[in-house]
Amino acid sequence: MSHDNVTDRQFRPLRIAVMTVSDTRDASNDTSGGLLIEKLTAAGHELADRQIQPDDIYRIRAAVSAWIADPAVQVVITTGGTGVTGRDGTPEAVTPLLDKMIDGFGEMFRSLSWADIGTSTLQSRCLAGVANGTYIFCLPGSTGACRTGWDELIEKQLDYRTRPCNLAELMPRLKES
Repeated sequence: MSHDNVTDRQFRPLRIAVMTVSDTRDASNDTSGGLLIEKLTAAGHELADRQIQPDDIYRIRAAVSAWIADPAVQVVITTGGTGVTGRDGTPEAVTPLLDKMIDGFGEMFRSLSWADIGTSTLQSRCLAGVANGTYIFCLPGSTGACRTGWDELIEKQLDYRTRPCNLAELMPRLKES
């Protein structure tokens, strides 16, 4: 069986919250957040919530904390704030909340981005992890990066039908001790 093969298992929709981190975007010009919402709903998942937060570590952390405390939110996807400038603080906001890092996500994302943006991919500090049984994915703020992250990594891993394995099927076991 090939990797990322979709089987005849039944699709299980997840409730996903989307946050755009930006000092300049609002609902009218948030193309990255809009793309993620379009992609997740087209895949059959449900939008649990959408927020736009400024580049402020504590506001980002508070919003993500509220989502991971809410049992109705199963996945959080952020876009923006993963670069290296002084205002980029999404990894610093989210990392302390994580129970486990999913190191391969950032590694795979940067590898896939190489084809599109070459060495500029090293500037991305995108990451993923698990907090209180909730998956969190932090993507760069560009629409292209969100498309790559969703199409090449997140969509398949949140689809219960994807074989040989996926993150969705592990959800019932995330809080095991």
